[in-house]
Amino acid sequence: MSRKTIATKDQSPQRSLTPSAKDPLRRFLRKPFQIIGTNFRAYLTINAIVYGLVIIGLVVAMVFPNLSATQAAILEDNGTAALVRSLFNNPWLFSLTILGVNLTTGALWIVLPSLIVPFAGIAMFAYKTFTLGLAMAPTTKMMAVALIPHSLTILIEFQAYALLMFGAYILGRSWVRPATIGTRNHRQGYVRGLQQFGWLSLSTLPLFIVGAIWEAFSLRYLVPPLTQWLL
Repeated sequence: MSRKTIATKDQSPQRSLTPSAKDPLRRFLRKPFQIIGTNFRAYLTINAIVYGLVIIGLVVAMVFPNLSATQAAILEDNGTAALVRSLFNNPWLFSLTILGVNLTTGALWIVLPSLIVPFAGIAMFAYKTFTLGLAMAPTTKMMAVALIPHSLTILIEFQAYALLMFGAYILGRSWVRPATIGTRNHRQGYVRGLQQFGWLSLSTLPLFIVGAIWEAFSLRYLVPPLTQWLL
């Protein structure tokens, strides 16, 4: 082989990297949106269920205050209320605790049940969402003031839960009806659905982090002056 041929080969352009190889973050951000876009109607339905149940819980607790009082008593009995009071003056530690609670709630109420029984996490967290709405109802003037900044917390954190429930739906549908995801048997459908569930679960982390920080800092620094100003 001539030196000219060797030089030509050495100067040949290298194979370019794919966008996902060059920028994993881009794929991390893009993949969940692709899944949502492909199943947009189901995504909207899940969101309607989640936010609808929160609103129903709020309204029911305002009509029947005893239900809200019962939820408050449960929080006192299991130590949640005492934990909140002890962390109130340390918003960063409070944020970390909120994040841990939200991640644990999502894992225990949505992810793990859905890995065992199709759609189980949707039914379980639907009930949990209603009870959370009961607990957050503005049954006192102070709780009504706290709900002003806390409404953004509800929007952010429950969007993360909605994404987990949406992932549970994708997994359950792929598991029960493998053809919907382009596979031939239930095992392959479960694996493909689990992959999409994993992408959606990862996308909830930024929402849970932002929601936890906003919740802790808004309760510490916004609610007290708002209470003095409005009450």
